[in-house]
Amino acid sequence: MAVYVALFVLIAGGAGVLTATAESPEIGFENPDFEVSENDTVEVDGESYTVAGISEGEDGMMGTLEQEETVERSETWENESTIELDDREWRVEITGDEPSEFTLVEVLDREAILEEDDSADNETIERDDGEYVAVTEDNETTLVPVDEYFPAPEEQSYATGDSLEYDDRTVTVDEITADQAVVVWEGTQTNTVEIEEETPVTIGETEFVATFPDDSTMALSSDIEGYEAQVAEIDQFDQYTDGLTRVVVLAFLSVLLLLAAAFVPTRY
Repeated sequence: MAVYVALFVLIAGGAGVLTATAESPEIGFENPDFEVSENDTVEVDGESYTVAGISEGEDGMMGTLEQEETVERSETWENESTIELDDREWRVEITGDEPSEFTLVEVLDREAILEEDDSADNETIERDDGEYVAVTEDNETTLVPVDEYFPAPEEQSYATGDSLEYDDRTVTVDEITADQAVVVWEGTQTNTVEIEEETPVTIGETEFVATFPDDSTMALSSDIEGYEAQVAEIDQFDQYTDGLTRVVVLAFLSVLLLLAAAFVPTRY
């Protein structure tokens, strides 16, 4: 009995030592495609990306790449709608079923014009035959038709392909229909790529896996086969470790059973 107990203790001790001293392999690349820090540039498939940040997330380290891309933006101006241009309001007017141009008609600020004229009332007057402005000069009040009192609104016409300054940018008339006019311009948009530690990610048309040698450095490798081989090696290591742990547990259980059996009283 003592020999068997010693044998199982020896087996458990050996397995325990192997389990305690074994070092788990880690994902790493000797020659990554890129090893970058924040604000560095990464060139992939002819496209440029900037490392916007490296930080620690809930599931490990993370990196963020950003790319500024030029895109075409557009805006639609509906017929009879108003837009703001040169700090003034303009009404979009389109006539005909197949128009070749549209017109921007200035929307006069009648209230401001009346307030600036000390001889005119601040409000227009409605009569059966039309709308008037009451103008008082030399103690005599005259009703002036609004069409005569207010200046003629400014008009600007544009055809397809024409350009104009709008909202601090140069826009081009792209399309005109009976219902609307469409203007286009070139703008930029920011594309973001979130990269998680040891998780394959596609940048451009290339797949990479990222590791983080330290809190401020990110390594990117396109050696996916090498990454998968390292993952398989780690899985195999975990299986061996689990097996050794089971050996330790079973060996100690066997020792306990043998000791318990040794103290069982005999019937003879």
